[in-house]
Formats: sequence, structure tokens, C-alpha cells
Amino acid sequence: MENLGRGSDPSPEGGVVTPDVRSPGPLPYEGVWRFTAAAVDASVPQARHAVRDLLVRQAVPVSDDVVQGLLLIVSELVTNAVKHAALLSPMLAVEVAVGADWVRVSVEDDHPYRPTALEADHGQTGGRGLLLVREITREFGGGCDVEYTANGGKVIWAALPLAPGL
Repeated sequence: MENLGRGSDPSPEGGVVTPDVRSPGPLPYEGVWRFTAAAVDASVPQARHAVRDLLVRQAVPVSDDVVQGLLLIVSELVTNAVKHAALLSPMLAVEVAVGADWVRVSVEDDHPYRPTALEADHGQTGGRGLLLVREITREFGGGCDVEYTANGGKVIWAALPLAPGL
């Protein structure tokens, strides 16, 4: 896969960064991978499985708790793209970026609407996906945000340390 304009260090600005005391050059599991999918319900479990399989295949030294958090984040972000952006964006992209001490997942679509995290409404059965993403990233000491793309769409990303407490 390729790094599509995210720079050589895809860590979020202001994110959790530890001093770089390793040898020069990337670690074997570092990199950026991107895949596209149709904005349909079946893409939610496919994206979740693809991210999990990528982490295993690359032997990313990530804790089980962080993997579970990432998979829930991927599910929520892809679900949001399917439910809210599919009309204007029939395709979505999922990107996984892995650094020495962190992993970031992002979902991109071509819909211009910037989503907001709703506060909990106990009478409502949905609409709390971004709130959940925000809470998971906060719990693990990571970060999340929404950025606009050059074509007027958006990228929603969440970054977590590979091990909780980093």
C-alpha cells in the first residue's frame, strides 16, 4: 500500500509522541496502508477484519485492549460513513498508519458534512458513535479529529498508543 499525502510521520499533530531513541530507519511493522470499500453495510465487518488482519500480518506489537478499541473505532467510523455519507460518497477509504509507538485509523469519504459527537440521550438508540470514539481515544491516551480533504470531503481519524499508558 502507499502513503497518500500523509507525510512520512502520520502521527496526529499534538498526539502522544515519545522521544525517538531507536536506530535509524522504520521498524518492520511501521507503515501506512489504505484500502477502499463501497459505502454499504457489508463494509463495516470487512473493514474491521481487514484492520485486525493487517495488525496481525505486520506483527504490530499492540496490546489486546488497544486492538479491541481500534476495531470498535473502525466499526463506528465506517458505520457513520455508510449511514450518513453514502448518498454523496458511494466509496469510502480506510487508512491504517502504524508508527513506532502508536497506531492511527482513519476513514475518508467525499461528503462535506462535518459530524459532531452527540451527548448521551438515554431515549435514543443510535447517534453516539463519535462520542464513543472520543471516549475510547481519551481512555487510551490518544487523540481523534476531523479534517477536510482537498476535494471537499473529510477524514475522521483516531490515534492510540500501541500499549495503554504510553
